[in-house]
Amino acid sequence: MALAQLNNPTCSKTQLHSSQLSYLSRNLPKQYNCTFAPLHRTQHGRITCSVAPNQVQAPAVQSQDPKSKPDCYGVFCLTYDLKAEEETKSWKKLINIAVSGAAGMISNHLLFKLASGEVFGPNQPIALKLLGSERSFQALEGVAMELEDSLFPLLREVVISIDPYEVFQDAEWALLIGAKPRGPGVERAALLDINGQIFAEQGKALNAVASRNVKVIVVGNPCNTNALICLKNAPNIPAKNFHALTRLDENRAKCQLALKAGVFYDKVSNMTIWGNHSTTQVPDFLNARIDGLPVKEVIKDQKWLEEEFTEKVQKRGGVLIQKWGRSSAASTSVSIVDAIRSLITPTPEGDWFSTGVSCYYLKHLMYLLDIELYDLLVRFCLHSFLFSGIYLNHSLQLQYQVYTAGNPYGIAEDIVFSMPCRSKGDGDYELVKDVIFDDYLRQKLAKTEAELLAEKKCVAHLTGEGIAVCDLPGDTMLPGEM
Repeated sequence: MALAQLNNPTCSKTQLHSSQLSYLSRNLPKQYNCTFAPLHRTQHGRITCSVAPNQVQAPAVQSQDPKSKPDCYGVFCLTYDLKAEEETKSWKKLINIAVSGAAGMISNHLLFKLASGEVFGPNQPIALKLLGSERSFQALEGVAMELEDSLFPLLREVVISIDPYEVFQDAEWALLIGAKPRGPGVERAALLDINGQIFAEQGKALNAVASRNVKVIVVGNPCNTNALICLKNAPNIPAKNFHALTRLDENRAKCQLALKAGVFYDKVSNMTIWGNHSTTQVPDFLNARIDGLPVKEVIKDQKWLEEEFTEKVQKRGGVLIQKWGRSSAASTSVSIVDAIRSLITPTPEGDWFSTGVSCYYLKHLMYLLDIELYDLLVRFCLHSFLFSGIYLNHSLQLQYQVYTAGNPYGIAEDIVFSMPCRSKGDGDYELVKDVIFDDYLRQKLAKTEAELLAEKKCVAHLTGEGIAVCDLPGDTMLPGEM
């Protein structure tokens, strides 16, 4: 059967059956300006058209032979029949969790929470894939030894490596903690570039070998912009799957409101952290509630809310460093656990949680079994969406992806911005629409938005958007980066 190639300035090599070719040539929108050329016979094909000509494409990497497994550690290299154990213990299918910066202090708290079943549940076996550096590899072996000696029945495998392509192989969760801390005399722009290169490389590795539906939580600072860099370098993974950790800021805000109101933490709900994980972040007391009542009805001191409360949350990380002599580790690991649980557990009715997400969502919507539906798809995309790509999967069915544009808050598109979200517990989420704004909140949102837009320009060379231009509005300190 003859095959053909569909080309345009932003399309990669594609194969389609000849029976589909004439239909596509008649119905493809003119603005794509695609041409057709003969191709050799092949079993699979792919169309990847995009309206974003500067979008980064990760280098093609040969997938590992599934039979050749990376070296695992100690007792975890022994063979075991998990399937037989599933029949007797009702265990779920093993999930792969990758952690970067695995020899650091945050991971030292987090890994044992993951292995104990505290995060994913008492019947969920896991494999931990731990990424370190050459300098930290010996410490990484020590971490693996401790995990080995802890006899966690749910921890079925531990892999340690300095190669992200090994660690991210088939990862279903990627917790990106490792990043260079900011030291004395290091400008914010320099930190953005140094850490941005780390996350660009990790994005490419995720794009090449991770599960197509991997959930990525970026912790390393500056986490919002690092998350943006990572997702831009992983175009084959839904952008909606990338998160910047702002849950620690949410927890800190709840703590301060509870202390002021004289109640316990569990009485505080609907707490949103807007914007960047920096001192421009906006802890939203307008929409938050205490014991079901609006915060402003419980705490009537408007000046305290606008000044002392907001500043305490923004600068809490820096104060902790002054007291403790190091940045937060245990509380950060707890907030990572909270962030994961918020995605795998249904959000309580009427409540929400904060997470830094992209203002564009990349969704896998359906499989198209009939090529004639293609025309309807394209027409639909042109009216409501930005067309991202159509893929021919292994069953020779057409699968398409689209970017849905915008957000309900008027926030600038294509940045990673902390916003209020809800989840059904399936790992996905949706933005909360029933929030209110006043002039004070809008003014604060504009400031943190401007900072993120400036950071985005500063890393343009890492996101495929041209030459970097660094003109940051101010050297706002990131909590914990000193």
